[in-house]
Amino acid sequence: MANTPILIIEDDPKISTLLREALESEGFATCQASTAHAAMQLLSRCNPALVTLDIRLGEDNGLELARAIRAISKVPIIMLSGQNDVIDRVVGLEIGADDYITKPFHLREVIARVRSVLRRSNPETDAAAVPAPAPAASDGSGRLSFDGMTADLDRMELYDRDGADCGLTSGDFRLLTVFIQHPRRALSRDQLMDMTGGTEWSPLDRTIDNQVARLRKKIERDPGTPTLIKTIRGIGYKFTADVTPQARKKPG
Repeated sequence: MANTPILIIEDDPKISTLLREALESEGFATCQASTAHAAMQLLSRCNPALVTLDIRLGEDNGLELARAIRAISKVPIIMLSGQNDVIDRVVGLEIGADDYITKPFHLREVIARVRSVLRRSNPETDAAAVPAPAPAASDGSGRLSFDGMTADLDRMELYDRDGADCGLTSGDFRLLTVFIQHPRRALSRDQLMDMTGGTEWSPLDRTIDNQVARLRKKIERDPGTPTLIKTIRGIGYKFTADVTPQARKKPG
């Protein structure tokens, strides 16, 4: 659900920021707390649909905080724990935590777990929904140009800077279409998989990464130093070129 509020309880500002940016890039709203006291205050003010809670919360006890939250709320809790916190994880689940993630974690895993827990806790909520980015301008011709190249969306063809057909596969073109219709927008791997009609995938699946690498070889001036499709660390990718509509006239 767009703007679904997530309460991040984490005393490490770097991790807290990474979680916030990753969640917000997926359309979630966030509120943050670094202490148990601040977390309990935000619980009613933020009214979160889900809580992520670090077991090792500085001077506070994450397990006691989880117990306190569960005593007054049924909000789903995902606990973050270290590799050696097996007993704490078991206790956390017994207290009422809905899931746990072991550190170090991948941000894609966090997003996948958040969506999974939200779906389980409220089947009627579409946790995967993300606000649709505004598409690039079009004059109805179905042709968009960028960096000297032209994409014919109706014919699913891409012409290079010399007017030659780049020979993109249907999968390559679907991915390119998503990028050029949402320029200068950071898109997560999960969003890209959804928008290209991808099948079910695991958080460690590299399908999108492989597709991006293949597309870069066909559109970048120097695939080794890409400038059109930039990697956004911890999130996904962003198409950086200006995209403009073009009248239907075959190049060359």
